[in-house]
Amino acid sequence: MSDETPICSAKGCRAEAVWVLAWNNPKIHTPERRKTWLACEEHREHLSQFLGVRGFLKDVVLLKEWEENSA
Repeated sequence: MSDETPICSAKGCRAEAVWVLAWNNPKIHTPERRKTWLACEEHREHLSQFLGVRGFLKDVVLLKEWEENSA
């Protein structure tokens, strides 16, 4: 793993990220703004549920696809 390898956002996890969880908090962000968390395969569901129950989760996309669409 290099210094530029994307790492999972789950607390204490050092695994390589595979997923992007795009979210926003409607109380403080404009509707089009997207914040991102990165997730490994193991933590994707947990992080998605955490954001989902708060109504923050907007999209879950493979990191590779996210990077391709952001280029």
